[in-house]
Amino acid sequence: MRFVSAGASSVGAVASSGISHKLEAMTDSHDHTSVPAEDDIDRYDPQARQWLAGAIRAVKSDANRSSDTHLLHVPLPSDWGIDLYLKDESSHPTGSLKHRLARSLFLHALCNGWIRPGRPVVEASSGSTAVSEAYFAQLIGVPFIAVMARSTSAQKISLIEFYGGTCHFVDNANEVYEVAADLAAESGGHYMDQFTYAERATDWRGNNNIAESIFDQMSSETHPEPSWIIATAGTGGTSATLARYVRYTGRATGICVADPDNSAFFAGWRDHDPAATTDQGSRIEGIGRQRVEASFIASSIDRMMHVPDAAAIASIQLLETLMGRRAGASTGTGLWAAFRIVSQMKAAGQTGSLVSLICDPGERYLDKYYSAQWLTEAAIDTTGYRERLDEFMTTGVLK
Repeated sequence: MRFVSAGASSVGAVASSGISHKLEAMTDSHDHTSVPAEDDIDRYDPQARQWLAGAIRAVKSDANRSSDTHLLHVPLPSDWGIDLYLKDESSHPTGSLKHRLARSLFLHALCNGWIRPGRPVVEASSGSTAVSEAYFAQLIGVPFIAVMARSTSAQKISLIEFYGGTCHFVDNANEVYEVAADLAAESGGHYMDQFTYAERATDWRGNNNIAESIFDQMSSETHPEPSWIIATAGTGGTSATLARYVRYTGRATGICVADPDNSAFFAGWRDHDPAATTDQGSRIEGIGRQRVEASFIASSIDRMMHVPDAAAIASIQLLETLMGRRAGASTGTGLWAAFRIVSQMKAAGQTGSLVSLICDPGERYLDKYYSAQWLTEAAIDTTGYRERLDEFMTTGVLK
């Protein structure tokens, strides 16, 4: 594919002695340094436009082939009068919530003219976004490079490579942004930058986004309008979409964001400080950042909870007991927050519904959150939280 180069142009300066000098320069056929009165630069490339149309068609076709993700009912005692649902985003073709984001990011970048044939797409990622972006890069036939922390789970790394991507590792998770930008510049590719563009790329008004899908699926339930939707934040894009949609459609649903240990989002939201940072990176892959990302729209969030990592992992252990499903610890972070809200609603004599998310499958973390050795090495003891959850399932009280 050849892109037409139109060259550079400059604007001539008007002589200080008046407009007559400008007119003289324009009419002097011997003055080869003068700028014409009008420029017409045509960079239209029919071959590039044809490639672009095919790439966009391929990405949109993926959405047409994919059925909506399931909304699962979590079995809580019926006499509580409170229904908890999990939107199972692990059923996407690439197995996570990030499939929606990656599709939106690719369409956004393609329509902006940022992705070009033969040039790599580069992303800074903790894993799941990179898996999904590798899938879409392969779908449209461009190289993909994922910049990620060396501690990323082996299963995610294998999936990125399965979809034709290349992994570039850094020792410090805070280095991913700069390294990804440098790699894109050096290769002539495009740095996707999910942390900046997540909230911009997604159509929050509808177009079967995750919020519209939730409310459509809830329409025939006993309590069709959830009291709360609980999300977690990696980029902040999902919570922004949910929050904007409920406001746009005039709903009373509250949006709660659950945040893990070592994440700046909670402190940044609590203190109204977008410059908040942490010294260490999150141990819960996919969520929690050491800085408040640009896509995190703090003003749209109604409530936040800090959830200890041990509580999150205890929650996915309970989820496996309740539903026979393994999920990543980001799911557990949201689930603990949901259980806490259920407990508070029950204590207040309230009935209603809540929705949280299954972000990705637990099979990606067999060497981490489902590994006794890893938990021991990370000094994470879930025993106390499991006991609290067992009491919650019996009494409805989460102490």
